Amino acid sequence: MLNSKELLARTKGLSILFAEDHDDLRENTREILKTFFYQVDSAGNGEEAIRKYKEFYQKEFKHYDIILSDIQMPRINGVELVESIYEINPDQIVIIVSAYDDSKYLLPLINLGIEQFIKKPIDYQDLLKVLFNAAKKLGTSETQNSTSKALSQIKLNGSCTFNKDTNILLVNGEMMTLTKYEIIFLQLISDKIGVIYSNEDITNHYNALNESLDIVNIRKLVSKLRKKLPENSIESIYGIGYRMIPNLH
Repeated sequence: MLNSKELLARTKGLSILFAEDHDDLRENTREILKTFFYQVDSAGNGEEAIRKYKEFYQKEFKHYDIILSDIQMPRINGVELVESIYEINPDQIVIIVSAYDDSKYLLPLINLGIEQFIKKPIDYQDLLKVLFNAAKKLGTSETQNSTSKALSQIKLNGSCTFNKDTNILLVNGEMMTLTKYEIIFLQLISDKIGVIYSNEDITNHYNALNESLDIVNIRKLVSKLRKKLPENSIESIYGIGYRMIPNLH
């Protein structure tokens, strides 16, 4: 039997989101999880789970440590939920709980790279063992992950951040919608804050990605992007190019 103190030592600083459409099971499991995790959120369907996943990031500037999800849910099922989450965060740890062992559900989830399956009805000792192993995995790579996150999270002017891993731009806690070309541009000039990227550098970068962008359209792109960023985030160097202004605060 798993030692609860040993589990708590691993999980007390972690967050978890549990997606399950059965009300009693969701609430009972949530109460158990609250014993071990510092933050436990729940969702009654996949659509709500995605919304809460994004809201958590906007508030905490990080993703949930663990996602625990059923497969069969209304609106958006578990497979679609996992696909959406991995598009946002490919490294997310996901554990699936389901009474369904049909390969049409399991194989896609295995191919997506989920952590583990737990069958219903839930054996809570088995669940806690799986969570313990997931927490150990998180702890093993904690230093590496925190360094990686620090490098990928770029702080721009004001209360504005751009995450180079997830391509999420947050301004005053609000997620900005970015086009593909805007993401490519931000990825490039945020690589070295303060360094001037010439028009030629920029067009060559787009060409390398099999995208086309001439000087005229660079100006149009920057103009639209500035409307989504805090004032004085991107500086135009006349006749030369652009640079991301360092955050001095």
